[in-house]
Amino acid sequence: MISSAHDSRYSWMRLGLTLLIAMVANVGMWAIIVIMPAVEAEFGVSRAAASMPYTLTMVGFAVGNFVVGRAVDKWGVTPVLVVCAVGIAAGYGLAMLSGSIWALSLAQLLVGLGTSVGFGPLIADISHWFLKRRGIAVAIAASGNYLSGAIWPILLADILETQGWRMAYAVLAIVTLSVVIPLAFTLRRQVPEAAHQMAETMSSGNAASVGLPPRALAWLLGMAGIGCCVAMSMPQVHIVSYCVDLGYGPAVGAEMLALMLLGGVGSRLVSGLLADRLGGVRTLLLGSVLQCIALVLYLPSDALVSLYVVSLIFGLSQGGIVPSYAIIVREYMPAREAGARVGFVMMATILGMALGGWMSGWVYDVTGSYQMAFWNGIAWNGLNIAIMVWLLMRGRPRRVLQPA
Repeated sequence: MISSAHDSRYSWMRLGLTLLIAMVANVGMWAIIVIMPAVEAEFGVSRAAASMPYTLTMVGFAVGNFVVGRAVDKWGVTPVLVVCAVGIAAGYGLAMLSGSIWALSLAQLLVGLGTSVGFGPLIADISHWFLKRRGIAVAIAASGNYLSGAIWPILLADILETQGWRMAYAVLAIVTLSVVIPLAFTLRRQVPEAAHQMAETMSSGNAASVGLPPRALAWLLGMAGIGCCVAMSMPQVHIVSYCVDLGYGPAVGAEMLALMLLGGVGSRLVSGLLADRLGGVRTLLLGSVLQCIALVLYLPSDALVSLYVVSLIFGLSQGGIVPSYAIIVREYMPAREAGARVGFVMMATILGMALGGWMSGWVYDVTGSYQMAFWNGIAWNGLNIAIMVWLLMRGRPRRVLQPA
């Protein structure tokens, strides 16, 4: 049976509020990508150095997913959201005052730390309120991250062009404080004890099927997450700079990023529906294989139309990968540790994004092109596929346990 708290009318209302918060809280990790060409020109630094603010944003985002996730387990999501919203706004303010690439990078570290509340911690929180439809619920909550990246660069385009990136950051600071804090107080209700106990029973049964303790499984998923996200970061982080190099300009690159992320939203929703039927491992493996194919398609593509098409294909292929990790965690690990466990695996995926974002810039500086950077991503993607195949073969050939 399903607890009355699971998949209820309130659950869906809470999911909608969670999505709105995520669309605002997550913008910090995407804004730095859009302003990267302007930052490179203003400070006169190399492509790898210009990637450093993004890398430290993702380091803060990664660590925050684990630390903030544990805080949500302990204190609940509302007070943590309030504190993080203030931290995000403070990070934007410090970034506006920065006079060097390193000062900007440190400010972005704080932005990333606060922004993390809009991803893993919110996903873990909403996962407690769903059982039968957990896959699609997690996918919708995770889509807030991509919707943020798809919508805000377009909304900020005029400000970036006419008033510069510092004014855009001022707008983001005001919006974060005025939206996230009021909405945080709508999420004060706690998960009933009966719902926790039911989720614990189901996860214990699933865990027995693979024969791995939670810590070992978490480390394995973390390694897989690094592999897939080093690959994922190549187009997401460098598509704007790639378009500038090809002579198409940053506005075209921003459009491709938006198209990629909108495709990712669709991919996440479809993957969520699949996960409710196939389980998290099979869904993740499917997404990882499709992402690898999309990366291969980038290799011969440098014409404008083909880049638009491949960027859409890439978004449609990979959007469901990261949310699938959260689903796997909830299927196989204790419910009371959801914030910390989901946060740890999300931290690994984000560290992969941070490493991949810097690594792709470094490969570009060494080789003078992005071709080898794409091949590097394909190799890391292969590691992810291998781990998922091994995990799938280790488990018993049956569907994940489903509620009656």
